[in-house]
Amino acid sequence: MENRVVITGIGLLTPLGLDRETTWQNLKDGKVGITELTKFSAPEIDVYVAGQIHDFNTKEYFDHRTARRMDPFTQYAVVAAREAFEQSGLNDTEFNHDRVNVIVSTGIGGITTIEASKMDGEKKGYNRISPFFIPMAIANMASAAIAMEFGLHGHASSIITACAGGTDAIGEAYRQIKHGYMDVAITGGAEATITPLCIGGFAAMRAVSTSKDPLSASRPFDINRDGFVSSEGAGILILESLDHALARKAPIIAEVVSYATTNDAYHITAPDPEATQATRAMQECLNFAGLKPTDVDYINAHGTSTPLNDKIETQVIKNTFGEHAYNVKISSTKSMLGHALGGSGGIELAATALTIRDQFIHPTMGLKEADPECDLDYVPGKGQSHQVNIAISNSLGFGGHNSCIAIKKFNE
Repeated sequence: MENRVVITGIGLLTPLGLDRETTWQNLKDGKVGITELTKFSAPEIDVYVAGQIHDFNTKEYFDHRTARRMDPFTQYAVVAAREAFEQSGLNDTEFNHDRVNVIVSTGIGGITTIEASKMDGEKKGYNRISPFFIPMAIANMASAAIAMEFGLHGHASSIITACAGGTDAIGEAYRQIKHGYMDVAITGGAEATITPLCIGGFAAMRAVSTSKDPLSASRPFDINRDGFVSSEGAGILILESLDHALARKAPIIAEVVSYATTNDAYHITAPDPEATQATRAMQECLNFAGLKPTDVDYINAHGTSTPLNDKIETQVIKNTFGEHAYNVKISSTKSMLGHALGGSGGIELAATALTIRDQFIHPTMGLKEADPECDLDYVPGKGQSHQVNIAISNSLGFGGHNSCIAIKKFNE
């Protein structure tokens, strides 16, 4: 027997807001959360803007002792999980804690802690490093902290597939519920990589924008795009089997109907120019759900604002949807938030679910002059009300990871 899987809770913490509804309203309004880079000073790095979390006061969420033992990426994940958990109503429900899994991705993990501890070791001696360095730095700690927060005893792990990680985490959680291994999942992604080492590393790769204008640095599908904008934050969702959700009269935001993933096996960072496997991921996502291309109303694109990604992703959509590619609405959440690496998949599927909830597509900002090779409807400049019954969230990651999730408006 296979279960239907639904979304019953969403938590968001992003550069556009410290909660779900603030973030979503700002996305709908086309506000850009990218600002001048202020988290550190490294003038030798040719990067000037970032998607930074503002006004996040740890004292409002954690006691001092707990906060000191969590890297920011874990803090972000826990705060977003609390919001999702509350919306789902699980706080007020009796449920089997043994049948709840936690799968939360991060691309890099506790890099803030790693950099600070390296500096401490050099200054004070490596025998003076905090005993909490390792548990703060390791990538699985977001999942572990969420499990401890709510006393959950099911499968808890962190899937790490670079920029596709959040999508893969949700996809694997979906599969575990679909096939009956679990009843509920807390899943998504979190990242906190606005640090000198991370920004410097991406700059050395020439992967990030060198624009000094926060409003136009992230410009997916634009002819003048020159790289992604680094960002941070968390997007956490509650998935449940439909029977479990109905039994406790949970709010149902959308239904997850398919997930597919492939690998290019081509290059450590660049997508395969033939787009064969990225196309297969999107096609299989449709096939697994029994969907036709014309059934899809909206695609939340990976849309990084890098020269290669946007061109290849556009080709993937054309390969998969044929003539319908010119009818389907597409937008990039990263145009307003930047790229939160392993956190992006969770943030973007959350935005896709809210698109279905409100029947409103947020815009792609920064897109002023479309690349001739990017000639689809990316909803530039202003969001629009639109009927969205079925939507896809797409993610592509360094290492050739291609992942795709399909969700639809819930109909019992």
